Amino acid sequence: MTTPREPRLLPWSGAGGKPCYLITDDDGGTVSRLADTTETTQLGMGAELLAHAHDLLPRAPHGELHYLAERLTEALADALRVAESRGRRIRGLN
Repeated sequence: MTTPREPRLLPWSGAGGKPCYLITDDDGGTVSRLADTTETTQLGMGAELLAHAHDLLPRAPHGELHYLAERLTEALADALRVAESRGRRIRGLN
């Protein structure tokens, strides 16, 4: 009998912002692949946003700074969710 694996934290939220989890034994399943692609996209967007912030911050008007802060907050939340999910999966392999 195999040991049950810890549910995977998915890179999107459910109703009311609640976390979504995937329970599966198949790392190559459709939802797992979609989650992998979403994580990669989120991290890439965060990197692009950070580069934009470095360029914009020295000369940005107040309104643009507020918009940038909101997007950076979203990107950081996505990155932290990815890190938590991947950390859980790494611990589950040990």
